[in-house]
Amino acid sequence: MTQVPEIALTPAAAARVAAIATRTGKPAILRLAVEGGGCAGFSYRFGLAEAVEAEDLATERDGVTLVVDEMTHDLVRGGEVDFVESLGGAAFQVRNPNAASGCGCGSSFSV
Repeated sequence: MTQVPEIALTPAAAARVAAIATRTGKPAILRLAVEGGGCAGFSYRFGLAEAVEAEDLATERDGVTLVVDEMTHDLVRGGEVDFVESLGGAAFQVRNPNAASGCGCGSSFSV
């Protein structure tokens, strides 16, 4: 595992991951991955991870670890993962300075 300060986890996202991990009995490790697809070309995928893998790039906040693979890191470098609640619902959101455009729901982007 390599520490990656170029992507951040906000306090709101860390608190939400911690709450989910406590409720499910899993480690407080959030995996962010970028996959091809979505209405704008790439889409974000979130999930709790059981462990940090040797090849993962990771950052921590408030006892919560955010992990990404190297390809994902290249696409989201300089960004942050937040958890946003609004009248439309609640979701993890990536603020990605590398995205040239995105879709209205915020779950896909292009570079």
